[in-house]
Amino acid sequence: MINIEFKSVIELIRAFPDEQTCINHLTELRWNGVAVSPFDETSTVYVCKGNKYRCRNTGKYFNVRTGTMFDNTKVELQKWFLAIWLVTNHKKGISSIQLSKDIAVTQKTAWFMLQRIRNCFGIENTDNTLTGVVEVDETFVGGKSANFHQYQRKLNKKTIGNVSTYTGYKHKIPVVGFLQRDGKVITRVIKHAHGVILKPMVKTFINKAATLVTDGFGGYHGLDLHFDKHVIINHGKGEYAVGEFSTNSIEGFWALLKRSIFGIYHNVSPKHLVKYVDETTFRFNTRKVTDGLRFSYILHNSNKRLTYKTLIAK
Repeated sequence: MINIEFKSVIELIRAFPDEQTCINHLTELRWNGVAVSPFDETSTVYVCKGNKYRCRNTGKYFNVRTGTMFDNTKVELQKWFLAIWLVTNHKKGISSIQLSKDIAVTQKTAWFMLQRIRNCFGIENTDNTLTGVVEVDETFVGGKSANFHQYQRKLNKKTIGNVSTYTGYKHKIPVVGFLQRDGKVITRVIKHAHGVILKPMVKTFINKAATLVTDGFGGYHGLDLHFDKHVIINHGKGEYAVGEFSTNSIEGFWALLKRSIFGIYHNVSPKHLVKYVDETTFRFNTRKVTDGLRFSYILHNSNKRLTYKTLIAK
């Protein structure tokens, strides 16, 4: 993988002053300089005019954008590169309105570009097995009930008797996180904060020999039978740490997520919440990586295409 260490936007623009420079760089990253057909990797490839290629076995034409986040868009690659730099290196993200002003595109185009970039952030939110000390916690993303109409607040308020099983409000979306101390975090948007959903995920993502740290939520009860050590921080009794163990790290991650949503995006629909959670997860898991390497990391893993039809589908 070709890594170029950029330290500023100026250096990025100087390195990619025109479209052809961007195409050449992407060709090296994706194919090591020799085009490979995205339709048939075993096929002979013919070089055509205008940076196009033809797959011999399928007869289809393609270019370096085909099958990537840049596919089927008229936005110049220089603007794409600049957008990737901005979204990966702004500590809390960047809004589509701000991005549209920075790279001179419409707000609708900027939003679509950001969603395509976020679609690639999932590479850092994979099904890894966490070890050592692992903190597990859940949070709820959504507007404040106090901002709703009185009638709507009554509808949103949960009326289920077992509060320990279902926490929060119906209009909020639960997100669960698994954070390895001094390591990476795994996040998942879930339908309900319920032990039936949480316990299998905990057993899947965390090594049995790890030290599991949770709060006193009933959804985690019984996990001490599976893990060698399960430390419970009972917030209801005023506990915030048991010796060296606490859930402060995962709660700090939730603060980053919510500051990003409240401060930059203001409103996130349940449908697209996964992408915004993946964005914060990617930013957290690459916190020790330089800005230039983070930029190259996304470019190297840009082979995920999200169509506009899929993005706006109900």
